[in-house]
Amino acid sequence: MSVSNQEAGVSNKFSWKRLIFWDFPRASWQYDVVVGLILVFIFATPRGWFHDQQKESTLVLLSSHNGFDQVFIAPDLLANTPERQRAARAHDLIRRRTGKYRTVVRVEPIRDPAAQDLKGFIAYTTP
Repeated sequence: MSVSNQEAGVSNKFSWKRLIFWDFPRASWQYDVVVGLILVFIFATPRGWFHDQQKESTLVLLSSHNGFDQVFIAPDLLANTPERQRAARAHDLIRRRTGKYRTVVRVEPIRDPAAQDLKGFIAYTTP
């Protein structure tokens, strides 16, 4: 005894409602087309359309060493700050980012030994 698609409640007709709610039986050609369209969208859409590029972190708590916490600070945050004011500026940056009051003991620049490019700063802090 054979049951037709109409009697079983399955329609062969394409419908936008079925497409939106993905109401296709698995292994049907409609299902395969929808999966294919999703894959094309994922892999062919330019990344710039979504403006989701990761931003590098500008402050990173690295580790504790000899009683001091080390905080990496991105170079653009302190590069134009005079050397005498770097500790105070680093203190403000750390306080605003973490909400914690930490005493900045010293701030040292990190330079590339070969090119002498400024890579960032290490702030040594105490709680």
